Amino acid sequence: MSAFLFLIARVASLTPRLPVFFLALTTVVFAQTTALNLDPVVVTTARSRQPLIVATDPKAAAQPAHAHDGADVLKNIPGFAVIRKGGADGDPMLRGMAGSRLGILVEGEGVLGGCSFRMDPPTAYIFPAAYDRITVIKGPQAVRYGPISPAGAVRFERDFARRDSTGATAFGTATIGEFGRRDGALDLRGGNDLVQGRLAATYASMDDYIDGAGNQVHGAYERWSTNASVAWTPDAQTFIELTGARSDGEAAYADRMMDGAVFDRENGGLRVRRTSISELIATAEMQVFVNAVDHVMDNYSLRAFVPSMMMPGQAVANPDRLTYGGRFALELTPAEAWRLDVGLDHQSNRHRTRSTMNQDAMPYQAKARVTDSNFHQTGVFLESSYSFSDDTRAFAGARADRWSATDKRATVSLGMMGGTVVNPTADLQRTSTLPGAFARVEHDLAQGSTVYLGLGHTQRFPDYWELISAESLTSASGFITDVEKTTQLDAGWLRQRGPIDLSVSTFVSRIDDYILIESDVAKPRATMGGMMMATRAATVARNIDAATVGGELGLGYRIGEHLRFDGSLAYVRGDNVTEDLPLAQLPPLEARLGFTYSRAIWSVGALWRGAAAQHRIAVNQGNIVGQDIGPSPAFEVVSINASWAPTTAVRLSAGIDNLFDTAYAEHISRAGAAVAGFAQTTRVNEPGRFIWFKCDYRH
Repeated sequence: MSAFLFLIARVASLTPRLPVFFLALTTVVFAQTTALNLDPVVVTTARSRQPLIVATDPKAAAQPAHAHDGADVLKNIPGFAVIRKGGADGDPMLRGMAGSRLGILVEGEGVLGGCSFRMDPPTAYIFPAAYDRITVIKGPQAVRYGPISPAGAVRFERDFARRDSTGATAFGTATIGEFGRRDGALDLRGGNDLVQGRLAATYASMDDYIDGAGNQVHGAYERWSTNASVAWTPDAQTFIELTGARSDGEAAYADRMMDGAVFDRENGGLRVRRTSISELIATAEMQVFVNAVDHVMDNYSLRAFVPSMMMPGQAVANPDRLTYGGRFALELTPAEAWRLDVGLDHQSNRHRTRSTMNQDAMPYQAKARVTDSNFHQTGVFLESSYSFSDDTRAFAGARADRWSATDKRATVSLGMMGGTVVNPTADLQRTSTLPGAFARVEHDLAQGSTVYLGLGHTQRFPDYWELISAESLTSASGFITDVEKTTQLDAGWLRQRGPIDLSVSTFVSRIDDYILIESDVAKPRATMGGMMMATRAATVARNIDAATVGGELGLGYRIGEHLRFDGSLAYVRGDNVTEDLPLAQLPPLEARLGFTYSRAIWSVGALWRGAAAQHRIAVNQGNIVGQDIGPSPAFEVVSINASWAPTTAVRLSAGIDNLFDTAYAEHISRAGAAVAGFAQTTRVNEPGRFIWFKCDYRH
């Protein structure tokens, strides 16, 4: 207990000015003595409870420290890695696949960023504490959640239950820590059996952090969000909900010459669900939504402005994206052992941009927004589950998606020093009808022991960053990039009996026409006066054939009533089959080992995480997020935590991440840029020793 009190005192000394809401929350917390019981354990890894599915609570205390964005919260799940660019807004990667190879859904809605250089991935607009559950489906093993993503799908969801009587619930959390870290969230719900409402608000901020070598990293951020909904439940079978959200923020980046000054998002949605309609129709649901993202990046608001040859003035880029869509689905029960989901979904998005190289003389606000592309997708799906017996089940699904994209660019920029040329694919519209399907069988060897085998195939339409942001080898436009086709076999075993909790998940895939992004490709500059100028370094999208193999192993073992050990391994190996090279931007073998000793109201724990060296590289090759820059060394990090629940409504937790102040970077993280006043590093390093304290309240 003395160590726990020392951590509280140490963190308090680091952050002398606490947010007002934290002080108010603490006062309320200790006055409360009757509420829901909180588990005092700090989560260090998420475990599979179903084949190929991992579910986790984003509100739970976790180590590393409480997540502030959608990518950060996923790093506790084996198989995930995060491409770091600064303090926030990293890109998540599952089994070596990032970008649109990993589906991200918020309450069933698609969210897309606007930045051509992935400054704002979808997870940048996700605030984990505003959600009740995160569900990960690994591999191409579902068709109900939009176009099948090769790596899998991540669903951020809120729970809903019709109230039996008038009442209200509240959840509040606050975190403080090193480097000026301050987080807070409040989730209020109330109503009766006819109508109920929900209001959630989050806030997170941190200053530039210090890595394990003592270098200050340009990574400060500030983020906030509000979410509101009102639901009408005239009876136990009917649910109609109107939702809205608004968020914004800013973030400094250590890997580039510009920072994110605005991350504005507005959202509106309507959901209707009716259950128990007939013996055949179990559920009918409809959903429509609209997301508007307005993003501003510049080279002066969050860093010292230093004129350069490439950016002699204060430069600003302002992309925005409007995404709207909907979904209609029926859950059918043709027989007691047979469930059938059928439906259709649609999503459209329009991307625009405007920019200036001299904000003082030509402010971007005075310029017109110019549309550079439109994308449309409409899909139909059918997914079935059938129980042959109490111990054998089969799952299968198929879908077809009609895609179209239009290149609206009249000209194409060849980079800041490359000039501009007429777009060879101007006003070109391309369309594709793409199939996808999966089948899986699960068999219970005994109670608590299940094996499974699944096969999935998906065809992925190239995304905005592959068609618009990149060139091709033969053209200034990448709009001709081919469709990517993935066939994957998944197999595994889950065993949850007695003191042992085991999960084994393996996969092997073949990817035809894999879309590879390669940087520093020598191409000619624009012609001037009929003469071809010197070459330039271009970033191109091109198709290759690839193969990957890997998996995740999770093992939990309980010794007696109070002590538990958890371990995990995650590995992926990929090959560029066309060129006999390693497939780039894959994380190395990673291992975790943690222990937790818990009593009725307190717990202590530790986490060791290690990653092997990565020598299988292909320099300048990778994905839409980044490219390999060279081999990376092995590293290991130790973290410790403790928690205490002084009442049934309150949980206090604290920890030290990176206890020994190790200097390290993830292999897949972006290369460090030359930012004035900061040391340039090979990769953007992870934070050094980080002490944090968290308070949760639930009533």
